[in-house]
Amino acid sequence: MQSKLLRGTFILTFGTILSKILGLIYVIPFFQIVGREGTVLYQYSYVPYTIFISIATAGIPLAVSKFISKYNALEEYAVGRKLFKSGLVVMLTTGVISFLIMYFAAPVFAEMSTNKDANIKDVTTVMRAVSFALIIVPFMSLIRGFFQGHQSMGPTAVSQVVEQIVRIAFLLIGAFAVLKIFKGDIVTAASVATFAAFVGAIGGLFVLFWYWYKRKPYLDELLRKDKGTVEISLKEIYKEILFYSAPFVLVGIANPLFQAVDQITFSKAMAEIGIQAKVADSYFSILNFESHKIVIIPMSLATAFSLTLVPSITQAFVAGDRKSLNHQLNQTFQVLLYLTLPASIGLSLLAEPVYTAFYQHDIVGTEVLRAYAPVAILFSLYSVTAAILQGINEQRFTILSLLVGLLIKLSLNIPLIKMMETKGAILATTLGYAAAILINLLVIKSFAHYPFRLVLRRSLLIVIFVGFMWAGTGIVYQLSLLFLSPESKIESVILIGLSASVGAAIYFYLGLKSGLARKLFGDRVDRLLRKLQIFGRRRASEN
Repeated sequence: MQSKLLRGTFILTFGTILSKILGLIYVIPFFQIVGREGTVLYQYSYVPYTIFISIATAGIPLAVSKFISKYNALEEYAVGRKLFKSGLVVMLTTGVISFLIMYFAAPVFAEMSTNKDANIKDVTTVMRAVSFALIIVPFMSLIRGFFQGHQSMGPTAVSQVVEQIVRIAFLLIGAFAVLKIFKGDIVTAASVATFAAFVGAIGGLFVLFWYWYKRKPYLDELLRKDKGTVEISLKEIYKEILFYSAPFVLVGIANPLFQAVDQITFSKAMAEIGIQAKVADSYFSILNFESHKIVIIPMSLATAFSLTLVPSITQAFVAGDRKSLNHQLNQTFQVLLYLTLPASIGLSLLAEPVYTAFYQHDIVGTEVLRAYAPVAILFSLYSVTAAILQGINEQRFTILSLLVGLLIKLSLNIPLIKMMETKGAILATTLGYAAAILINLLVIKSFAHYPFRLVLRRSLLIVIFVGFMWAGTGIVYQLSLLFLSPESKIESVILIGLSASVGAAIYFYLGLKSGLARKLFGDRVDRLLRKLQIFGRRRASEN
């Protein structure tokens, strides 16, 4: 049973990470096809869509899987099937309602997002194109949760990957065909790109239907083993589902809500200080689409690894095992900082070649990315601390921390944008997230009685290591600039490869020598070293 659970967790984690990687890489060819004007329209539509879809689905797969697995353990399989049948109708209804709201309210959202009257119609068109995905995605999320509740993670993982592949393929081919083959306009290309979310969802749903067809005989066999001793109404079922999913909804929409504040206020604040609408739109795309896509790379990888430790935190807290709880919290925070801090600082240092490699050489884009990259540390800390609050059963405080963070962002965004332009929006986000994280940490300290002494000491050590890494990376980068130019895509990739390799080697060496890497990752480090030694011997024998 334990090996099955670990295997399922690995499959789901791998599928999620692969899906996220695909969702990051596509921006490189997409930008080359549609340019900044296309990414502006794309981003204006995707922020409200992300909020709608997060509210409709965030936490649903996990909540449904927890509910079904709970009653499956009692051999009350009919309860889970009852939820599944009624839930499909509910989620389909929810999806249709969400679609109708976004479709018909698109002009209002467009007017809130931009100060340029001529652009409202274009933004409305693109928003309406993406709204169709809302019909299917909530329905699909319930099916994923049903499979996960039966300890079957493959359907979710495969459907996520297929959904991304189909979406990206349709997005790139469609945008290319509109602009290069049919000589259409940028609004049509952006609309096709956002409509790809609906096409991708169809692909993911097809995979889930295939798994349902293959697994139905087994699932029907479980129904015949049902004890039938539990009577539970649909009202009680949905009350339990909402209780499970609410905290995940809040965590899921935190980042989109911060982006929505920028979308509503950014162009208007820039207009008030005399920045032209087209320039403001360009800066908005640099901040909320181009730079943001890069910044969440270290966040995605570090958070995915750290969150694997959260179930053990829950177990230790419920059991009242204070020693184990403190150990798990120490591991979680240290792993997060050990992975995220060097990645975000290195990204900031190499902002110019990184931005060029992803998009194009742009001085403004470089400066925005350089300032924005360190905020990835806060993104990671917020998601992990919020998950820990769930683990110690204090998820109600996620509402407080998110509201405080958003209030700070809303209060400071316009004044700071007027003072510092794009960097003002970054600073407002930083202060909002910092406040939310501080509240989460105070709750963890108070309710889990967690001492931060060890984490603070280790954090100082990690900062020192990052300092050496930063110095080594910077020296190699400056020397490389004598021969290579960050204005060229190919040379930028070489610059990143050379500089990042040296920085990673320094950081990894210091982690090994200090023993910190082994304390955090255990025998994984030894297995990696053995593989590197074997690889080195093979290369030596070949030469």
